[in-house]
Order: sequence, then C-alpha cells, then structure tokens
Amino acid sequence: MLMLPLLLVSMDVSVLYFAIPAINADLRPSGTQQLWIFDIYAFVLAGLLMTMGSLGDRVGRRRLLLTGAAAFGAASLAAAYANSAETLIAARAVLGIGGATLMPSTMAIVRTMFTDPGQRAKAIGIWSGVMTGGIALGSVLSGVLVQYFCWGSVFLVNLPAMALLLVLGPILLPESKNPAPGRFDLVGVPLSMAAVLPVVYGLKEIAAEGVHPLYAVSIGVGLLFAALFVQRQRTAASPMISPALFRGRAFAPAVLLNLVSSFAMMGSAFFTTQYLQSVLGKSALEAALWALLPSVPIGLAAPLATQLVQKGVNRAYVVTAGFTIGAAGYGLLALTGTDSLWLLLAGCAVLASGIVMVLSQMTDLALSAVPVERAGSAASLLETGQEFGGALGMAVLGSVGTAVYRHEMPAGAPAPARETLGAALAVADRLPAEAGTALATAARHAFTTGMHGAALAATAVLLLAAAAAGATLRKVHVRAPDAEPEPVEPARAAV
Repeated sequence: MLMLPLLLVSMDVSVLYFAIPAINADLRPSGTQQLWIFDIYAFVLAGLLMTMGSLGDRVGRRRLLLTGAAAFGAASLAAAYANSAETLIAARAVLGIGGATLMPSTMAIVRTMFTDPGQRAKAIGIWSGVMTGGIALGSVLSGVLVQYFCWGSVFLVNLPAMALLLVLGPILLPESKNPAPGRFDLVGVPLSMAAVLPVVYGLKEIAAEGVHPLYAVSIGVGLLFAALFVQRQRTAASPMISPALFRGRAFAPAVLLNLVSSFAMMGSAFFTTQYLQSVLGKSALEAALWALLPSVPIGLAAPLATQLVQKGVNRAYVVTAGFTIGAAGYGLLALTGTDSLWLLLAGCAVLASGIVMVLSQMTDLALSAVPVERAGSAASLLETGQEFGGALGMAVLGSVGTAVYRHEMPAGAPAPARETLGAALAVADRLPAEAGTALATAARHAFTTGMHGAALAATAVLLLAAAAAGATLRKVHVRAPDAEPEPVEPARAAV
C-alpha cells in the first residue's frame, strides 16, 4: 500500500517525456505553457514538502496520505481530459500538491509501522529502490501508453492505484500523529515556499539555459528567504521544522549526504539521456528502454547495504563504500567514446547501485535518529534536500559539461551549434552532406568530452563525500528515541 503511491508519484516526474508531442498537437500550448506543463509539478512538489510533512505530524499521516490520494486521483482525471493548456497546467499543479502529501506520508508511516530497527531498515531499502526505479519507469510507461492510446492515458493509469489505496489504506495502514504538536506555523508555510521555489527554479534554469543574472538573482532571493525561514523556526513556539531534529549527531549529516547522493544521481541523468539519443542516435523510446537496464541492480544494492549493517559492519564503512562505488561509476562514464553504449550502461549501473546504497542508509539513519512523533517533518526535510540536490547536480554538472562542450567545438562552427548538441545537430541537418556530417561528428565528440569533464568533477565530489562519511559517521550509533529501555535485572537495578 505504501510503495504503490510512491511509485506513481516518482513516475509522474518523467511520465510526460513521450506524451508532449501529442499534447502539443492536441492543445497547442505556447512555448512558455509547455515549460510550465513540464515544470509545475516538480516546483509545487518541492515547495510543499516541508509544509505537508509538518501537517501530517499534526492531523495524522494516514489521513493526509488518503487525502492526498484523493486529490492525486482527481487531478489525474482532470489532466487526462484537459481541453486546454491552462487546464492541464492547473491539473499538474494539483498533482504536485497531492504528491507533496504522499511522499513524506509514506516515509513517515514506514517509520511508525516498523518499530524493529532491522525490519525498518529493510523497508526503507525497498522504499529507496522503488522511488529511484519509478523515475526510470515513468518515461518508458509514457512511451508505451502514448504509442497505443491517447496522451491522457499517462494520467489515467494513476486512477486504479489511488482507488485501491483509498479502499485498502484505512484497513491496512495504522494512523499516527504527534500527540502534542502545538499550533501550526502558518507564517512558516509561505517562508518555506519562498525559500525552496526560487532556488529550485534558478538551478533548473541554469541547467537548461546556462548562467544568467536573472537565475542568480532568483537563487539569491531564495537563500534570503531560507535564512528568514531558519530564523522563524528557531524562534517560533511551534516550529514547522523543529531545531531539535539537528541536535543529535546523526540527522544533519544524513540530510547533507542524502543531498549529495541526489546531486550525483540527477547530474548523471542530464548527460546520459542526451548521450543515448543525440550521440548514439536512439529514438526516445529506445533510449528509455535502454535506460531501464541500469535500474536492475538497484533492487539488490539497498538490501545488500542493509544486510551488511545488520551483520555488524559499521554504517560509515557501508556509506563510504557506496560513495566510492558511485565514483567508480562516474569514472566509467569518463572513459566513454562516441559509440560506447555498453560502457555507458555499465557506468550508470555501478553509479546507481552505489548511490542507492547511500540513499537507503541515510534515510534509515535520519528517521531512526528522530522521535516518531516528528517522522513527517524529518521525512519532508530529507525529500526537500533531495530536490535541492537533484537541481544542484543538473545545474553544476550541466554547466561544467556545457563549458567543456563550447571549448571543444571548432571556432568556425555556427554560433547556435556552439551552444548545445541539439542545436548543432539541427544546424548540421540543414548543411550540405559533407559539411553537416563533419559538424555533427565534432558536436558529438565535444559533448562526450563535456560529459567526461562533468564525470571527473562528480567523481571528485563523491570521493570527498566518501571521506566525509567515514569521518562523521564512524562513531554515530543511533538508538531510536522512542525505543523501549532495555530490561534491567532486579539485582543490578538494586545496586
């Protein structure tokens, strides 16, 4: 019941990849409207995660989960039969609201359902694998559905799952909430959104369009509101995110290392999807199907990490190994040529396996380090960090790759071709055969070299994260704050 909504929410991040041509033909959105159709879901999701996590702690995680499922289902129906771009944008915004209720609720309920640390670690490992695999599955499902049905089918597929959750959720899932939550922090809601949205927007636009003063200002405004939000949480009587979460030795390192993991995962996706389509010449659906192969070992990586920790291996060593494996995956990407399909897939598989090991362990560490009544707030903070990390990965590594690409392109190439690989291939198609082939070959080589530069930068980041994990986590031994005290023998108690 918990993995089903999580799978659908993560799939909705990428489910429009192949549906957009059919949507364009049917609804005829403007360029700006098309961008909002894509981005509004992720923006609303990121902006409301902390609000919904705190709200779930107050009103009940199961109640919020079921409310979100109803909203998600209704918005899916509205999106499937939208007759205008404006209606589809509005429906995608409501889908983001629903997704923001579902993600922290599922993680918080896992924290409350599984009181045994071993069972909880396994459940969180499964949670991490489903979330990561859902993003890859969304694009493939989109391609298959659009090929055989109308574009609205990519939204209708959500309805049976949400209906099942609404019927069986009240029976199978326990209710839990903070018994003494205090007043809801209404001032913190707009401050949190004003902190998250401008930063995510600026980072995403830098990744897509390059560095621009407007995007830098957007990030600066978000950071200013982030400082105001932190000050509000430190002084409010009932804060949305309690500063007490950070007083232990485990929670803050877990959030930061989790952010670095998302940085690495999303940063690689920026290049590999373009490589499959624009360098190797695969169709969009072929590229999505090939991209599924690296997802196979993900299902083994998280359980392996959990087993190692449960058999007594220090968590710091497991996390360090995960980051090191991820760095090795990026090292393989740095060795690719312009016709290296299997090397690319191997690099992605190694990278994803290492990162999922880290994600599962950091999620388990963070949730185990907080009281159960604050599970929703802790889960939402973890997921907000993942959103920041993903946007940062695409922006930073994308900028490195773009800079190298522009440096490697021939000086005499047309100006548009020096900007992006897609533009270069479009220009090459309009040139005479020999000149077009030469330009396309040079652009593919430059892009691959840019990917090498980004991969080496990411390798350095992950090796630094591995060293940081080894230094900060080695002496962290978490015992759940809500765990029952160990029994004491009467004689020893008397002494």
